[in-house]
This record gives sequence, structure tokens and C-alpha cells, in this order.
Amino acid sequence: MKIDIKKVPNTPGVYKFFNNKEIIYIGKAKDLKKRVSSYFGKSFKDRKTSQIKFLTDKVETFTTKNEVEALLLEQSLIKENKPKFNILLRDDKTYPYIYFSLDHEYPGVYSKRTKKSVDKKYFGPFVSSEAVKKSIKEIQKIFKVRNCSDSTFANRTRPCIEFQMKRCSAPCVQKINKLDYFEDITSAKSFLTSSDTKTVERLMGEINKAISELDFEKAAEIRDRLNRLNMLKEEQSVVTLANDIDIFSVSSEMSYLGVSIIVVRNGKIRGTKTHLIKQALYSSFDEVYQSAIFNFYEYQLDIPNKVLCAYELEDKKILEDMFESKHQKKVRIIHSPSKSIRPIFNLCKLNAEQVIKNHISKEDKYTFALNEICGYVGLKDINKIEAYDVSHISGENGVASSVVFTKTGPEKKSYRLFNIPNHLSGNDVGSLEHVLERRIKYFDDPKIKPDLLLIDGGKTQLKFVNSVLDKSEHKDLKAISIVKGSNRIRATETIISRDGILELDKNSKAFLILQEMRDESHRFAIQAQRKKKRKTISKSELDSIKGIGAILKRRLLKKFKSIKKIKTANLSDLMTVEGINEKIAKLIIAELK
Repeated sequence: MKIDIKKVPNTPGVYKFFNNKEIIYIGKAKDLKKRVSSYFGKSFKDRKTSQIKFLTDKVETFTTKNEVEALLLEQSLIKENKPKFNILLRDDKTYPYIYFSLDHEYPGVYSKRTKKSVDKKYFGPFVSSEAVKKSIKEIQKIFKVRNCSDSTFANRTRPCIEFQMKRCSAPCVQKINKLDYFEDITSAKSFLTSSDTKTVERLMGEINKAISELDFEKAAEIRDRLNRLNMLKEEQSVVTLANDIDIFSVSSEMSYLGVSIIVVRNGKIRGTKTHLIKQALYSSFDEVYQSAIFNFYEYQLDIPNKVLCAYELEDKKILEDMFESKHQKKVRIIHSPSKSIRPIFNLCKLNAEQVIKNHISKEDKYTFALNEICGYVGLKDINKIEAYDVSHISGENGVASSVVFTKTGPEKKSYRLFNIPNHLSGNDVGSLEHVLERRIKYFDDPKIKPDLLLIDGGKTQLKFVNSVLDKSEHKDLKAISIVKGSNRIRATETIISRDGILELDKNSKAFLILQEMRDESHRFAIQAQRKKKRKTISKSELDSIKGIGAILKRRLLKKFKSIKKIKTANLSDLMTVEGINEKIAKLIIAELK
């Protein structure tokens, strides 16, 4: 359907693309006509834009006063409609806080989620419940405040296991007075909001007091609490100068997006959050960062003065204005980290990359690699590759393997083995020629024919393979070879085609998959060759010699490796084998001749 661009206004606003009455994409623009027109021009488009252009049969636009209104409306409509081509980074849950029940005479410390305005009872937010649990656990170890419910507290007659584990001072049975317990609660709150020098001073004073009263057990207990507190301060010192800041990083690989968020409050990491977006279609990182930032703060009540992005946003002013309009707070969007925050900034980037690596499936791995190989060998698409290898021992028991890889990985049901005739065993070139002449007969069936051949060998082997293909009805079939590097060191291999060396990045998925195919074909050939050797051992020319049993036969073959070498051995050489005397040695020589 032709889209009438003339009817689209030159104003800020939001546009919706439809396919069969279904909304497939929602976007915002400073100039609606300019932005919508960009989707339907003749110039080359990225994958996402091309798909949207192909599928769209209707466009609707909504005018707004400014870009901030456009952003707010866009995100609201995305949340409501969830179009297939939009990125939606949203957690339906509110973020957890640490909560102190200050209305109780012996307050407890808990984890709570809330959308309400927080007060002095709440500390956070944290980006995960795990981060809250860890912090509460540390608070209990250092300050020994309770974590039980009020009903459990009211019905205790003796201390619980938390007291035995030294994680609670057991106020339920008056093991601590109200004043001392309140000081511990105050210190716990201070620990969450500051460097807590007052708590350190108080604990030092308590240690000195206990020592002066000769209560060394109590002094040791307080010392352990102080050491724990100092250890935590050291663990968190990497961000003590960062104060309040949220860090966002986005990474892309294959068709995935990884998003990482780290929250820092009062110089301490409140936790991290990651998102993985599969089969991600996006126009720019600006779009991803905008979506991530907008949705992260949808239910956030504690918004920092600075937001650090691992990417310089073109539209950062829109986000800054959004914060002021929606949250009534001035927030600076920055992209250059200070020295104090750089370690956490780098960690955030690493997390964004790692979330993709942790979730890339095998199928995705091979699909991407085979698609990448296409560009190097000049093919539009590769669905199947056959890799070949030849194995023999000292020119005997020769076998060749053919393994098949598709976009889902190794296809083991299609693996094939070929016995090499004795006169060709040890001749790698002749063996390859022999195998391909046999195999190529089946390529008339399109279900069997591969898109590419991979040979373990150099220019000579590849030349012979191409000569076989040229003589056949499958001249269109391409072949490449993988040549071992110096001293057989991995990642030094060279990939060769008919036209010369293919300059593959040694860290690329394509190169790594070709390595894997070569290794798999080699493994399969070696496995078959060893099996063949065992069969040869069990039935050979030695079987006809009287006095040579299974044990002597194994010893002879272990010593000389092959029947051929046994035949050329002299009397004294044969007698070096345990169990073979002069008589048996002479018999072997006579029989094998």
C-alpha cells in the first residue's frame, strides 16, 4: 500500500505503523513528516526499517506540543500495545527497599516493595531482591537486629537460632535493653546512608569499656563486629567517591541486546540489573537507552542527580527534560565517567556483554557463523557444510570422514566414513580424490548436497578437490581448506579458497566454527581409524602362524606398529619382543615371506 506522506504534519509527535490492523511499531519524532518519510525512501535501510517498510499498510500520527510529550506518549503507547518491532524493557514489579519497623518498641529490618512515597523507614531502592537479602544479612551480622515477624517476636519464650548464630541480640527475651538495641538500629540505618564513622567510634568505645571491666569475651565479640564492618567498607571503597549515580550500558551481538544497570547510592552499590532482548530490531542505541532509562524510572522514587550512559546520546536533552517534566527533578545525562566511578562503569559494560554470552544458544551460534561465512566465500546463503579429513597410521588402516554441520550445529546422522584402499592409504591427495568421487554421486539429491566443502589440508589438497568438482556436474559447489599454522598452534590456521587466502578474523564466529568442523572431522576419522586398527589386530596374517596367540600378536603390533614393518624386521629385532624366542622368530619370518 502506498503511504500518503503529504498528509503527515511537520510537527513533533508520535507515529504508529500498522499491518492488517495490528500495530507493529510506534515511534516519536521532532518532525513527523521527515521521520515517517525516512522509512519509505529508496536508500538502503537497516534490517528493522526494511521489515517495517515491507509490512506497513497504514500509518497514523499524533501531534504533540514538544519532544518530551512525544516521548511520554510513545512510551505509554508502547507499554499498552507492545508492538513487535519496539524494544520494551520493563519490570512489572516495583523495586525492593530495606524497611525498618520503627513503630515497634524493638524495630525489625525487612525487605519491602512499594509504589508509595517512601519515608525515613525505607532505604533504597535496590535493583534486585538478592541485593536486599545480602544487605539485610550483613546488617544482622554486624548490628544483630531482628528479622522475625511481630507475631513471632511476641510469642518467643527463649532465643531462636539467629541468637545462637550471633545474628540477633534476642530482644524478644530481653537479652538486650531497649536503649542499646535502639543504638544498634540507629547504627544500622547509618550504615545504609553514610560512611558510618559514628558506629566505628561507638564500637571502639564499647571494646575499651569491656576491656576495662575485664569482660574479654564481650570485647572479642564487639571486635568481630567491628572487623566485619571494616571489611564491608573496604569491599565498597571502590565507589565511595561516586555518591548517587545510576549507570546504563547496552551491548549488541548477533541479533541480541544486553542491557545492564548499576545503582549507586551514598557511595555504595545497591545492586545490578540486566536485560536480554532476543532477536532485537532497533534503529540506534539512542532508542535502546531511551527505552531503558524511561522504563527503569517508571516506578522509581529515588532518582539520582546524574545518569551515566556508556554511549553518547544525541537526544539526551529530551531525557533530561523528561525527568524535569515527569519526575520534577533535574537530572544530568553524562557519558564520560570520572576516575572514581570508572571501575563500576567498566563493570556495567562487562555485564551488558556477559548477559548476551550467557544466553546465546547453540542454534544461534551456528546460524550466525554460517551467515558470516557466506560473505567470505561469495554465497547468498549456507545451510549445510561438509568437512572432510583423512587418517591413517604409517600408511595402513586408512579411513576418511565426512561430517555435516547445519545452522543448528553438527548433524551426526549425516556423518559418513570411507575406507581407503590399501594402495591409496598414506596418500592424502589420492584418498581425498577417491572419497569425493564416491560421495559426489549422491549430490544429485538436493537434500544431500551441501552448500560448501571444508577440507583439512593445504593448496595441494584443495587443488585436487576442485579438479574433481570441475569434472563433475557440480562445478558450482565451492570448496575451502583449512591449513594448520606454525607448530600446529590454534588460531594460526589459514583459510584458503580457489581465489586465494580468506582474511577471516581469528576471533570471529566464522573462523571458530570452521575450526570446530575441522576438529570434529578429525575426531571422527581418528575414532574410525582406531576401530579399524583393532579389527586388523584381531584378524591379520599373524593369525595363521602356529604359536602366535592373541597376546604375542598384540605385543608384535605394539612394537612394530604394522604387519608391513614386522615383515621387514630381522631375527634379532623380533626376539626383542617378550615371549618370542629364536624358534618363533624364524617361524614368523618364514610364514610372512
